[in-house]
Amino acid sequence: MAQQEINLKKIIPITVIVIVVIVLLVSWSNITVTIDAGHGGVLFKRFGGGVNLEKTYGEGFHFIAPWNKMYIYEVRQQETSEDMNVLSSNGLEIFVDVSAWYEPMFDKLGHLHQEIGTTYLQRVIIPSLRSSTRSVVGRYTPEEIYSTKRDVIQDEIFNETKTVLEEKNVQLNKILIRAIKLPATLKEAIEGKLKQEQLSLEYEFKLEKARKEAERQKIEAEGKATAFKIINASLTDRILREKGIEATLKLAESPNAKVVVIGNTKGGLPLILGDIK
Repeated sequence: MAQQEINLKKIIPITVIVIVVIVLLVSWSNITVTIDAGHGGVLFKRFGGGVNLEKTYGEGFHFIAPWNKMYIYEVRQQETSEDMNVLSSNGLEIFVDVSAWYEPMFDKLGHLHQEIGTTYLQRVIIPSLRSSTRSVVGRYTPEEIYSTKRDVIQDEIFNETKTVLEEKNVQLNKILIRAIKLPATLKEAIEGKLKQEQLSLEYEFKLEKARKEAERQKIEAEGKATAFKIINASLTDRILREKGIEATLKLAESPNAKVVVIGNTKGGLPLILGDIK
């Protein structure tokens, strides 16, 4: 009898261990979660108040209670694109291909899961992107959309979509307009108009260049005329006579023989001729 009690004492712990091991092996997939790189987890506590809004689980290995469930989201930047036909401000139909770069807010992943769920792309991002694109494009004419306002339109779509998505715990990083297509006849008309405008700008540039060159030449001529006027005003008869006398004296000082002829006019200067042989 005592031997049986001893055997039972040995068997019971072993049995318990074996049962625990079997339970662990069977439920291993339910009590462990591995979150891959670039992902985040939201824990749903079946008996603990539902979604855990306070904590987002990061990459790596995690233990959870077998009655709870972990929902995993990709938290890296992702892309979605939409092509649609929208109306311009004058009612003409335009094809637009627009792309959005987005990612769920890591710290708000619990709120995103509770309020929208894993299908947030279809339920929030795409509708917001399409609505903002239609709203913004509808403010501009086809000519503005095709030529001058593309970057402005892109920024406005980004700002409107970003405001909506931030309220839904999604971060919008960038909006890209990948393509804009107009009806063929409208495109040709706009391109023709733009070409004429370019030619007109080139012609105006040439006229402006010619006008500036003429103005430069005028200023240069006026400057020369003013300079000559000042010089002429300073060259009086007395100054000219004195300069002439100075030049004559210098020539007379040379060793060569010369003939000096005295001028017979008022203020006439001596004239020195060549050597006498």
